[in-house]
Amino acid sequence: MKRKRVIKFLLGALLLYLAVAYLILPFLWKRHEEHHPALDGAPTITHTGDGIPGDPLNVALVGTEEQIHRAMLAAKWYPADPVTLASSLRIVVDVVISRPFDEAPVSPLYLFGRKEDLAFERPVGDNPRERHHVRFWKSDKLDKDGRPLWFGSATFDIHVGFSHDTGQITHHIGPDVDAERDLLFADLKKTGDLEDVKFIDGFHKVKSGRNGGGDPWHTDGRLEMGVIKAIP
Repeated sequence: MKRKRVIKFLLGALLLYLAVAYLILPFLWKRHEEHHPALDGAPTITHTGDGIPGDPLNVALVGTEEQIHRAMLAAKWYPADPVTLASSLRIVVDVVISRPFDEAPVSPLYLFGRKEDLAFERPVGDNPRERHHVRFWKSDKLDKDGRPLWFGSATFDIHVGFSHDTGQITHHIGPDVDAERDLLFADLKKTGDLEDVKFIDGFHKVKSGRNGGGDPWHTDGRLEMGVIKAIP
């Protein structure tokens, strides 16, 4: 009996070793290698030009600028026009008369000391006062394939009004930024351009706040990250 117990113990130890050495540890190392360097010590909140906390970051994409454009256009999110006097006047007129403006400009927000590198939007109805939109900032750290991570802030504009903090005219956002995160990735998944999607749990330690327009927001604290297929 004692000999049988020793044999069972040795077999159990062998199976445990095989599981740890050939399954568990390789899986953990693979997940570690998939962790993009730009996520280390990453910021979580944007800022306005006046230094006021802006919208929270809630999405990220890994890919080249060309791949970002291709995937977003396939998902039917349109590039936003630059903020100029002409585009600013047009959006005011279009809001008043309820005329579509699919490429309406977005007000600048800042990350890494600069305004967004890219901005896209998905129109809602015929009036640009309501729209889904996302801003992206390119990080300076590359993954093992030499591709950057683009941090993004996806929010939903619910109406145009005066900022509660500065009195400036601005779009006000809806509070559920997680819903916008989920909507953007639902659209991107339909395109077939993503090769991997995962959540970065605990990205936000503070799960609620107010943006530069004084609008409240809340989140479950997760950042959703997608890797775009490297199609030649």
